[in-house]
Amino acid sequence: MSVASGAAASGRARMNIGEVLDELRPDFPGITIPKIRFLEDKGLIKPERTPAGYRKFSHDDVDRLRYVLRMQRDHYLPLKVIGEHLDAIDRGLEPPPIDPVVPTVPKVALAADGLPSPESFRRRDQVRLSRRELVKIAEISEELLEQLESFGLVTASRTGHYDTDALVVAQTARELADYGFEPRHLRAFKTAADREVGLVEQVVAPQKAGRDTAAAARAEETVSEIAALSVRLHATLVKAGLRSR
Repeated sequence: MSVASGAAASGRARMNIGEVLDELRPDFPGITIPKIRFLEDKGLIKPERTPAGYRKFSHDDVDRLRYVLRMQRDHYLPLKVIGEHLDAIDRGLEPPPIDPVVPTVPKVALAADGLPSPESFRRRDQVRLSRRELVKIAEISEELLEQLESFGLVTASRTGHYDTDALVVAQTARELADYGFEPRHLRAFKTAADREVGLVEQVVAPQKAGRDTAAAARAEETVSEIAALSVRLHATLVKAGLRSR
């Protein structure tokens, strides 16, 4: 069950603590008000408070409680570890399996032929990896990450986090390193990508200049379509060039 049910669920009427008990008791008969208050004290849930100080729980809060209680009951996880799971979920990650110690990243959507689809360019991941997580999940060294950053191949956000694109670049650089490629060799790929981005931006500039409310949506759609076609053309030209050698 999803821990975050989305904006629609968040906007529904809040429940008091007695109603939360009624929701949870069919699956967790031992749940009590002191237990819920204890989990709140540990920071695992953060229900709203009325001006009079009464707790008001959203459906997201109830889902988080279910997750905490299930991890305790079925997997005997300590609250500290469960809190790390919830933190990963809050940052757009998938909670780690019970045995591994790092969260896993959702799989990048690719077309059936292995090339990115227009949908993949429209994807807006909420993944936020710390520097330590990026190094561990991508299986790269701190030195390699520093080199990738120095050549502009990987960039952290203003908050110091890294997204899915940074992870894919880091993993790919590590795999290319097995064939003797160093980050300095990858600057050519970055230069080529920047040129393609420039061409795409030239095409969509007139659409972005439109004043109607649909202009931005049309521009985004055009960018996604052209980007997918650009990558397809680039990959096919490289493949054809290698075959002709």
